[in-house]
Amino acid sequence: MTLLQQLRDSLGAAYVLTEGDLSAWEHDWRRRWHGKALAVVKPGNTAEVAAVVKLCAAAGVSIVPQGGNTGLVGGGVPDASGRQVLLSLQRMNRVRGLDRDNLTITAEAGCVLQAVQEATAAAGLLFPLSLAAEGSCTLGGNLATNAGGTQVLRWGNARDLCLGLEVVTAQGDVWDGLTGLRKDNTGYDLRDLLIGSEGTLGVITAATMKLAPQPAATMTALAACADISACVALLRLARDRLGAGLTGFEIMGRFALDLVAKHFTTLPRPLPGAPWSVLLELSDIDGEAAARERLEGLLGQALEDGTVGDAVVAESLAQSQGLWHLRESIPLAQSEEGLNIKHDISLPVSAIPDFVAHTDAALQARYPGVRLVNFGHLGDGNLHYNVQAPEGADGKHFLEAEEHEVNTIVFDAVAARGGSFSAEHGIGLLKRDELALRKSPVALQMMRAIKSALDPAGTMNPGRLL
Repeated sequence: MTLLQQLRDSLGAAYVLTEGDLSAWEHDWRRRWHGKALAVVKPGNTAEVAAVVKLCAAAGVSIVPQGGNTGLVGGGVPDASGRQVLLSLQRMNRVRGLDRDNLTITAEAGCVLQAVQEATAAAGLLFPLSLAAEGSCTLGGNLATNAGGTQVLRWGNARDLCLGLEVVTAQGDVWDGLTGLRKDNTGYDLRDLLIGSEGTLGVITAATMKLAPQPAATMTALAACADISACVALLRLARDRLGAGLTGFEIMGRFALDLVAKHFTTLPRPLPGAPWSVLLELSDIDGEAAARERLEGLLGQALEDGTVGDAVVAESLAQSQGLWHLRESIPLAQSEEGLNIKHDISLPVSAIPDFVAHTDAALQARYPGVRLVNFGHLGDGNLHYNVQAPEGADGKHFLEAEEHEVNTIVFDAVAARGGSFSAEHGIGLLKRDELALRKSPVALQMMRAIKSALDPAGTMNPGRLL
């Protein structure tokens, strides 16, 4: 009996797709990688995932796990061989339980992030993981890539919010580690080993995540800064004045917002022309009046000492959403402008002004007229430092011809300042060769030993990460 027939017998023919348009699974979100799967399989529960993995392991067929297919590094699509099974977790989208007293939620890997947020909010609680793709990315994918987002400076990455996992191993066994415990020192932390492994060690099928009380009020403001050093000074002041209430601190360069204005003309632009715009969010337990007083007090001091040149505070939920929509529209506007060279980097916050000044100058010297789309999560040191071709140039040609050299300029500058060339998007295919060059040989040896121990046949998402 063929593998395809065995899969159909196990899952039902309707959930083993081999014909028709499979581009939703075989093409990545950026449309940069295009593969061909032997089949797209859609198990509905953990037992079916285990059955698929066992069948593929026996046949020597590799598996590519996939959540919402919103990844940016080519880690979740099959190669072009037509011999890999694409394992979609989208049917596994149930919330298994919510424990109000323990402040935890247990949900399956295919749950869309927004659905987890909404289920939590319905119980009067907060699940703080938040990113632009939350309407389509899934919890399993967030954990497999250790996703970050806009509230990392207060709540941490996906790893910091996870207490337990359920995982199907490369051999098709099920590890039930769905603990809701915050203290459990019983050996190696297998949970942290699987988080960020990008499907190369096993398939995450469910997770138990931390929750928090809903803040009594959330206030949003936009401030204009003359340079990125002023943005860092404002962050320092905000930390001093707001403490743990500071839940968002995003920066946006002028050209990034110019692209939003160009391609999304109906969006408001409260502080046009500012060299740098800072989006701040304060979450307060003492109510709206107290939150507004604290935020306006911070901005008043920053205006008085010249750290910011102008500022606006959202007067309503709609205005707050509008300010966040500006930030979240930057990647879409950049896509409308054309292909570009994307970077997801992290640095010590103190090193960011020097990095930006040095790297901007180096790229302009090498590529006169190059356009730099710089935005991101300054509060946790993560920049999306993207490079757009000069005005009128062919973006596709610029990407194909210059990506390697642009990456070398950017990544060398990052490394010289103690940073990382991959902050929150993962490694996948896009950065695999950079990892081999830039990760220490000892670290790579340890990673390969782990891969060999947990997946000796090399069937779990081969060619990604390592």
